[in-house]
Amino acid sequence: MRLFNKNLRLQDVTLMYLTVLATLVVILVASYQVDPAASPSRGGSTPTSTSTPVQLPYHMPLDPRGHLQLSWNISYPLQELYLEVRCSEMKHGLVLGMSDRGELTNADLVVLWDDGHQSFFGDAWSDSQGHVSLDSQQDYQLMDTRQTPEGFSLLFKRPFSTCDPRDYIIEEGTVHLIYGVLDQPIRSLQQLNLSQIETGVQRALLLRPDTPPPSLPRDVQTLEVRTPDITIPTQETTYWCHIFQLPPNMPKNHIVMYESVVTPGNEAIVHHMEVFECSPEMSTVPQYSGSCDSKMKPASLNYCRHVLAAWAMGAKSFYYPTDAGLPLGGPASSRFLRLEVHYHNPLLISGRKDNSGVRLYHTPSLRRYDAGIMELGLVYTPVMAIPPREQNFHLTGFCTSKCTQTALPPGGINIFASQLHTHLAGRGVRTVLVRGGREVKVVQEDKHFSTHYQIIRMLRKMVTVLPGDVLLTKCTYNTEDRSQPTVGGFGIMEEMCVNYVHYYPRTQLELCKSNIDPGYLQKYFSFINRFQGGDVCSCGQASVTDQFSSLSWDSFSGEVLNSLYNTAPISMACNQSSAKLFPGDWERQELPVVTSQLQRPRYPCEGGKLPSQSSEPTVVQPDRGEEV
Repeated sequence: MRLFNKNLRLQDVTLMYLTVLATLVVILVASYQVDPAASPSRGGSTPTSTSTPVQLPYHMPLDPRGHLQLSWNISYPLQELYLEVRCSEMKHGLVLGMSDRGELTNADLVVLWDDGHQSFFGDAWSDSQGHVSLDSQQDYQLMDTRQTPEGFSLLFKRPFSTCDPRDYIIEEGTVHLIYGVLDQPIRSLQQLNLSQIETGVQRALLLRPDTPPPSLPRDVQTLEVRTPDITIPTQETTYWCHIFQLPPNMPKNHIVMYESVVTPGNEAIVHHMEVFECSPEMSTVPQYSGSCDSKMKPASLNYCRHVLAAWAMGAKSFYYPTDAGLPLGGPASSRFLRLEVHYHNPLLISGRKDNSGVRLYHTPSLRRYDAGIMELGLVYTPVMAIPPREQNFHLTGFCTSKCTQTALPPGGINIFASQLHTHLAGRGVRTVLVRGGREVKVVQEDKHFSTHYQIIRMLRKMVTVLPGDVLLTKCTYNTEDRSQPTVGGFGIMEEMCVNYVHYYPRTQLELCKSNIDPGYLQKYFSFINRFQGGDVCSCGQASVTDQFSSLSWDSFSGEVLNSLYNTAPISMACNQSSAKLFPGDWERQELPVVTSQLQRPRYPCEGGKLPSQSSEPTVVQPDRGEEV
């Protein structure tokens, strides 16, 4: 049989050639793709290993040695998270999970294990004792396994929410990741108890904005604020402070981007870093490089508190909006910066040198707007306190309509990022915009907040605040392990409730915070003392901290204090950048009224009947036929 008929025309031959070529291209492209909406692998099946096109732009080490690495990406349209764990020294399996505060108990887990003959992958959970069981609803879908000379990699995905009560809901905010390695085979998953294997905890922001970064100006310059080649102390936790001085007579520039500069090899030890600007009123700042907790640290460093940059493990570069930049240099800025580096060295590695820091990208070509930073939340004062032995106690700070009406320009301001802050008892922070008595937008929320994970968070969508709007910042605290009340203040065992919002155009409003009216708090002390049969409160003679400590704390005294905070008038700190109040009466202000609260968006799994899922684990066979 002849392939071509002699009567075929040239264009027919050409058309056939192009058709065959197009078919080959389609086959080649399809062979290198993974369908992101593909159904989960059923029990007993082995996923086809493929060169996946899933890009994984976010990376972080999980363990202090850096043997376990996590990479991930997000699909907001599909409400799915793609994760890859790479292990340089795989033995008999690994565990990755999520829990409320990083506990090994009541955790949502994905487990890779072997029984000595075969390897398995499955969705699992741990009970209140740390015992592991296979989940009856398998929501983690295995996409790829691969063994290379560099180690073993495991690629999988799962929805943000599965509607499985044993699964963790992945939301914006801090996620406490737990990890572990299996040193020996296990006959069944039910034999595994997390308390009996090597485990650890890492924190991350898994959900990030999906907007592409803007391009940098052509005349951009860099300035590196780094530690001076120090030796990391041989202790688990170190906060290192270093004073940095800007070049002499540096004119006003705009910071348009910054990123971390971590010494190679120290990626698993450098936990987070912050750059603070010192007060412009300080003509000189002592040159200091040492522990932030040292008694040798000059007291004047406490006035270097204006945040310029903040980075935490797993964070990518921070970009400012294209029409705004953060001022650096010039007569209105300080010449002195304070770098603070948190080293987490649980393995007590000694002799490790480090000169990590932050690289600032700045331009002399000023953008249209100066960016500013405003403090929302509660004033640092002991009148705002949390009773002892509380599981969830809430305090709310207000930025009132009177303050925004007084201080904001007619067109308002645009919030594009924020940095949440509490101390050790803090468990959650939420800032919401209220307009006309109705909640209209969540500015930032973290239901699993940790003071050990400080980072400036870009918003997925900018929030415009208009004159007359209200901003509520609500913090949740846990004091179950404390026998005395926790008052507001600067100490680590005291508490704060703050959201440093980054916005433009910059205004004179630097502080928009509140606290309960002190007179109403004194009425509370008098009432509780009389109710408990004690002496009448000698108001004004004892400090607020002492008055809180002198009470006999029970459920009643805690409930009355909570009710007081939710009803009593407030004092407003509507402060200018000069630290002076804006003109007006700011004492005994009525609480803002909220008549309508935002409803949580529904997840896809809440839309109807759930798809049937396998209750069996997936059999695993890594690419190239090599065993796990």
